[in-house]
Amino acid sequence: MAQILPAKSSDAGAISDLLEEMDRFYDEESEAREDRIRQINDALFGDPPIAYSLLAWDGDELVGFASYSYLWPAAGLTHSLFLKELYVAEKVRRTGVGQQLMRGLFDIAAKRGCSRVEWQTDQFNANAQRFYELLGVKPNPGKIFYRADTGSLLK
Repeated sequence: MAQILPAKSSDAGAISDLLEEMDRFYDEESEAREDRIRQINDALFGDPPIAYSLLAWDGDELVGFASYSYLWPAAGLTHSLFLKELYVAEKVRRTGVGQQLMRGLFDIAAKRGCSRVEWQTDQFNANAQRFYELLGVKPNPGKIFYRADTGSLLK
């Protein structure tokens, strides 16, 4: 069983290494390690932080993370927790780490008074879709996701 803890600035190197593994999973090119660490520090530990992260530790090894932020308004004038990324190291998948991270997120959302927890997954990622269905959550067909690079907006 992994230990689930909020990210601390001293975790930036371990987070960077796990993000590099995630980039390989998605066939993405990774930035240099020092650039990843700078981006992690800016995002998670800047003033103000623009995101938060829960980390899953197996001893002193980082084996999973969930990055999230808050959205407002959600239902009515409430707010929601938006899970941007859930990643579990390949070698510990299907051991419960993902479930532990999701439970941790739902606990945070409840403590913060969030009305919802929302997330998405890539259409090709059938394993993630099966994982979320095993948690008892079905896809929401009522939403369509759009993405635009900031340089292409309003041209």
